[in-house]
Formats: sequence, structure tokens, C-alpha cells
Amino acid sequence: MFHSGSIFIMRNIILLLAVITFGAVTVNAQSPTEQPSPSPYTPSQVTAPAQLPDPVQVPPAVQNPATGRDSAETRAAAAGAGFTLPPEKAKPLQIPRTAKAPVIDGKLDDETWKSAAVLKDFYQIQPGDNIAPSKPTEVFLSYDSKYLYIGFRALDDPNKIRATVARRDALADEDTVGIYFDTYDDKRKAYTFYFNPYGIQSDAILTEGRGEDFSIDIVMQSQGRIDKTGYTVEVAIPFKSLRYESGKGKFWGVHAFRTIKRFDNERSSWMPFSRDRSGTLNQAGRITGFENVWGGRTIELIPTLTLSETGRRVRTLPAAVAGSPALTDSGRFVNNPLELDPGLTAKLGITPTVTLDLTLNPDFAQVEADQLVVTANQRFPIFFPERRPFFLEGIDIFQTPLTPVHTRAVIDPDYAAKLTGKLGRNTFGLLLASDNAPGNFSQDERNDPAVRRGIERFLDKNAYIGILRLKRDIGKESNIGLVATTYNFIERHNHLGGFDGRLRLSPQTVFTFQALGTTSRRFFRDADLGRNIYRTGNGFSYYFNMEKTTRNFFVELFGSGRTRDYRAEVGFTQRINTNNEALYVRYRSTPKPKARLISWSVENYAYTDFDWQGRSQGWTEDFNVGFNFRNQTSLNVALVGGYERLFEEEFGRKRTPTRTGAFHGDDSERTTYKKTFIAYGRTTPSKKYSASFDFTYTDGEFDFDFGAGSKFPRVSPAALINPAALLDPGPGDFLLLRLGLRYQPTNELNATFNYTKSRLVRDDTRLVAFDDNIYALRATYQFSRFTFARARLDYSTLATTMRGQFLLGWTPNPGTSLYLGYNDDLRRDGFSPFTGQLEPGFRRNGRTFFIKMSYLIRRNM
Repeated sequence: MFHSGSIFIMRNIILLLAVITFGAVTVNAQSPTEQPSPSPYTPSQVTAPAQLPDPVQVPPAVQNPATGRDSAETRAAAAGAGFTLPPEKAKPLQIPRTAKAPVIDGKLDDETWKSAAVLKDFYQIQPGDNIAPSKPTEVFLSYDSKYLYIGFRALDDPNKIRATVARRDALADEDTVGIYFDTYDDKRKAYTFYFNPYGIQSDAILTEGRGEDFSIDIVMQSQGRIDKTGYTVEVAIPFKSLRYESGKGKFWGVHAFRTIKRFDNERSSWMPFSRDRSGTLNQAGRITGFENVWGGRTIELIPTLTLSETGRRVRTLPAAVAGSPALTDSGRFVNNPLELDPGLTAKLGITPTVTLDLTLNPDFAQVEADQLVVTANQRFPIFFPERRPFFLEGIDIFQTPLTPVHTRAVIDPDYAAKLTGKLGRNTFGLLLASDNAPGNFSQDERNDPAVRRGIERFLDKNAYIGILRLKRDIGKESNIGLVATTYNFIERHNHLGGFDGRLRLSPQTVFTFQALGTTSRRFFRDADLGRNIYRTGNGFSYYFNMEKTTRNFFVELFGSGRTRDYRAEVGFTQRINTNNEALYVRYRSTPKPKARLISWSVENYAYTDFDWQGRSQGWTEDFNVGFNFRNQTSLNVALVGGYERLFEEEFGRKRTPTRTGAFHGDDSERTTYKKTFIAYGRTTPSKKYSASFDFTYTDGEFDFDFGAGSKFPRVSPAALINPAALLDPGPGDFLLLRLGLRYQPTNELNATFNYTKSRLVRDDTRLVAFDDNIYALRATYQFSRFTFARARLDYSTLATTMRGQFLLGWTPNPGTSLYLGYNDDLRRDGFSPFTGQLEPGFRRNGRTFFIKMSYLIRRNM
């Protein structure tokens, strides 16, 4: 089987070389075309040269469709990759200082805006390719010693503007204006800001090669107004909210954008974008003039206070007694005393580029829980993103391809400190934490004598965690870096170190790599002995990615691997003892903005997996065709073929001539060939409605024979004879269906409904291995920009669990908030957690009422 995987990978490598050669030969002969559709905010991988070639002569007959006059902008659009920018865009733009701060009320009637620098004459970059936009836009920039001021004027029909009283960072279906600031002018990272017509904010950090991270929230003021000519937005961003370089001779990169949803998600940009160059920030304009804006060190204090009262269902009888067949333990519900949990987070702006964060007894409880996901038949861990404010400051510094740092591994710290910043071409981050979660056991565990004996030496002990990240910019758009982590707990020690880099080899080609080594002193599973062994283990992990972007083609060759003893206790690792090598090729047609079918694409994704002993673990080949229609409607269809191979030592002990292994029967392996059909799509025909679907059917999907709780016990042939039999994995028919609906009846009310069905039927027994239906209903009412009420209901038929979450919030700015919440966890016709017996009707597992408040205090030192 490894031979088959090698053949198709070699075939695709030959295809890669052919495409790269073809792209190199034809790239200069093609006319301007549209790159693949970007996310709602990021202009994909396409953008304009930082240093332009010699001007291309364009006939004077080329005119601006908006004015009917010949213009440099239109000549630039017509000339494609070899155009000349107009002077105000080709050279750095001086930002004037204002003597009087504007009133942030959404009206552009202050004196500041009359003398402000103006960004105008935008280009439509989606779906058009550097053509005139449907509606004009202007952006105004000014500043004083404390604030950066931004004004937007977007001309439009006020009756057709798509805008609601949305919550922060939820503007994907809104008309928006936006601006990017590369505050170090290094073409690697930028702050991105978006605003809807009411001035509601969305902010992120854009890192080249990784996209936008919307988890950050920056303190700023904004206000928008809709009038008879369109809408206007005013913004004031405190310089103390940014990390930046300023002074005479210092430059920032800048992009300005506008999105009009009803025109098929039209996106226009102040700077043109070349489809023959990958990257976004390397095609930005430049601004300068920020002088005397550093007002000294800034300290932020955020005291927090959480009051909570929780109740949970507990045993009535001790576990040993409750296990008797003659006794039934239905449990009882216990309300815990009111808990008061204060905390403090501090942030010190040492310089405009260096920040120190400290936290004591932080309240890291999430206001909203992670959504329910399908967990049945899962071999590997599921990734959940970081949401906690302390860890979000400078989080982009610690992010690398192999995820050696995932701060959710720091579960419940007593205290933590973090130093992040940039000095010249050097970026650094240092994080230290003391985590009490590994030694924090439940009261039931502490009270059970049998359990307590096994955990006595770990009780109330802390894990100590350290993370160091260093990165240096090299050349114009490349960087190399180092990362090191350490994790220390009783019988669980782990140290990691390695290097990484992102190298721009040409305007179209980028190479990314990472290599990590680990050493651990801990328990490792020994498949030969069939038990855990406390020993030292050394591991290695690698990653590489080579990508090439042209006008219509995108080609990517990438791979990664982790050895058997690789461990990253402070990071996230899905699988060990594996290698994955893959090739992705995509062709996207030239968009036709006025056609019913705007664009289409063809993709091929092929990969193979094999372990460090050279044995094939599987391969997959995915052929995908996509169509983009009017009204923000898309449809994709894919056919996937594949092969998967399982080894029993991945699940338990390895068999010997005198001992059985983890798998039932005579075979220590299991194999299956897969055939999959996939279809998915989305439409947003109006401001009020949107819908999406995702359908997957696989013939040959493995049931790993784990079972799915009391409702779906194991259904393999071996388990039907003996429920305690060894694992007997086998293929089956797998169905996955996801449906999503959004309804916005008013500007203030938003409701979404999501449904997920996941079902697997084994081939050999024709019995259902699991069937889970997850329903999620969420509604939000925004009384104002800062005050909202939210209700969320989740129900899983597999877990028979119904969760209700109700929240009233007031969030005037990041750091200042007040939440009142109630969470309820019910089980309907489920199985007792104590006896495993069926319990008809509703049973409450737990509930929580909480009040959480915080207040941002900002002072100059």
C-alpha cells in the first residue's frame, strides 16, 4: 500500500514542477485577473509590488468609468502588474498634526478633517481586478500627541446599506470600511480595523502567512452615521493602545478598504493589488509624520471580581456501595456556597514597542462555554482556540506552524507574567506561569479513599511553565526564529526547543519551515510491555511549506512529522509517530463581476501518511470543483479517494507469540479503502437571511470500536459476543451533515440555528456505531452598541445533554465589562453517571449563576 501512495505523490510532484514552470513562463503574458476569493476581511494572497518596475505605456484612450476622464489610476489598472502609481500613492504620505481634537460623533464636520491627509481614488479588487469601484470612498488621517484620528466617507444609497447593531468582531455580513497599519513598516504584521456604518468595531492582528487573528480587542473610540449620501465613520485610536515606532524618518505601511456586500461582496482598496505577487503588507502604501506622540510609560490595571453560585449532582452513596447490583444511586443535587473570586491583571507599556503583563489570581473563566462538537469515534484531541484576555496580548509572537505553544495548556494559573515586544529587527516574548490545575482534584476524588491514595502526592501541587520566543527579521520580508518551552510537574517534565523561518524567495514564492526537539521525563506508553514506563524520551518534529502564487494558479507543497517520543506539554499535538506529505494545486478562473457565474475553481489535494518505521498509514486524493455566483452564493463539490491503515500498538499493547495484542483476532492491522462525496455551499441573498450546508458521505470510514457511551455500546462482531473483548476496528458508512441558518429581522435582533448530524454504520454487522444530532440555537439582542442580551441552547442526542446559557452584558470597552449569567446543564432520557442505568425524563447535572465585572484603569507614569 505504501507503494501506491508513493506513485500518486510522485505523480503530483511532477505536476507541481510542471505548474511552477508553466507559471514562470506565462506569468508576464497574462492579463490582470482575480485571485481566489478572500476571507470577509483579508485580500487573500494577492497584493501590489512594493517596488514597481518601469512604467508601461497605456493608450490615452483609457478612461476612468467613474469620471470619464483619463487618470493615472485607470492607466495603472489597465497596465496590470507593470503600472505606475500616482504620486500620492507612490511616495510616503505625510500625516498632518491637528491642534484641536475632533469630536467622535460620526460627523466629519470638525476642522481636523479639513486639513487631514486624504486617501481616495480606490480600486475595485474583488470581484474586479483594479477597476473603478461601484461607489466612491475617502479616508482621512490626522493625529495629535495622544490619538490617531481616522475618518471615513462612503457614498451609497442609504436605503441599500447593510448594517445592524452588531456585536464587536461580528461584521462578516455587514458593509464595512477598514484600515491596516503596519506600525513597524516591516511587511510582516499589522493592526487591522473594520467599522460598519454605525461605527461598530472589529479588530485583529494580521500576520503574513497566517492570516488575521480576531481574538484581540483594542481600546478605541468610534461612531458612525448613515445620511442621505451614504455613511460616515469617525475613529480615535489612542497611541497607547498600539505597539509602534514613531519619530522623524519613521514610516508605517497602510492599506484602506471598503466592502459592499450587496455587490457580490465587492471589495475596494486605496492601493491596487497585483495578482502576480503573493502577500498583503508588501503591497501597502506608506505614511509618515508621527512625531512627539510618546507620552511616557502607560500602566493599565484591570481588577476583576466574580461572584458565582453553583450546584451539581453528586453521589448519594459511596462508589463501592453504589456499585452493588442491589442498590441504585440516583444521586442528589447539592448547592455550593457563594464564591467570591477577585483577581488583578496589570499591563505596563515600558516603551511604545515593549509591554509587560502581570496577573494575580486571574479570573480565566470564559463567559461563554465552548460549543458542543461531535466527540464519538475520535482518536485524536480536538483543538479549541484561546479566548482568555491575558494570553491574547502578543499571542501572534508565539504562534508557529507546529503549535509548540498553545496557551490553553496553562489551565488555571495562580500567577503569570509576560514580556513581549520588538526592538529594531528583533521580536521577543517571554511567559512564566504557575498552574495549579494539575494538582487540583475534585472533592469527590479527595473524599474517595481508593482514589485519594493514588493522588495524594499530587494534591494541591503546581506545574511551572516557561516559554521563550525570539524572532529576527532578515531581508525585506523574511524572518527566522527560535522557540523554547519548559513544563515541570511531579513525574511530568518536558523541555522543547527549535528554530523556524519564513523566507520570501521571489514575489510569488514563499518557503516556511520549522524543526523542534524535545526531551521528556515522564510516563510513556510501552506497546511492547503493554504498560506505562517512567523514563526519559527524546523526540523530533519538523514542518515545511513551499507555496507559489500566480494570477490563476496557486501551488503548495508541504509536510510535517513527529516522532514517537515527541511531546509538547505547553503546545498542541494531534498525533505522534507520523509523517504527512502533501501537494495542493488550485486553478481559479478570471472573475466576471457582472456575470451570473462570477468565477469557478478546480482544486486537487493529495497527501500520504507514514510512520517513522516507513509503514504507510494512509493516503488521500481530493478533487474539488467550486462555483461563485451572484448574491454571495457559492457551491463546492468534491470526490475523495483514500486508504487508511491501523496498527494495534497505536491503540494499546503489541502482540507477541505468547501474548495477545490490542486488536481482536489474528491480524495486528486493519485496512480500509475510502470513497467520499462532499458538497458544501453558502448564500446570503439579503441582509436578513443567510444559509449554509455541508454534506459528507464516506464508504469505508473506520469505526475504531470505542463505543459511544451507554446509548451506543460497541457493535463489532467481537464485542457483540463479549462486550469486554479486545478492540475490533472495521469500516462502515459514515454520514456528516451540517446546516446553518441566520435570520436578522431587525437591526438589533440576530438569531442563528445550526444542526449537525454524524452517523456511522458498520459494514460487517450493519449496526449503528454512533448517531449524534447536535442542535444549537443562539439569539442576541443588542439594546445598544455596548449592552446586549444573549441566549444559547445546545442539545446533543448522543450525550442526551441540553445546555442553556443566558447572558446579559455591558462592554463599553475592552477591559471594562459587567456580565450577569446563568448556565444550566440538563440530561433528558439519559444514563446515570453513577450506575449507568437509564433515567427517564429530565435530570439536572449542574447549574451556575454568576456575576462577573472588570474595570480598566489607564494612567501615564
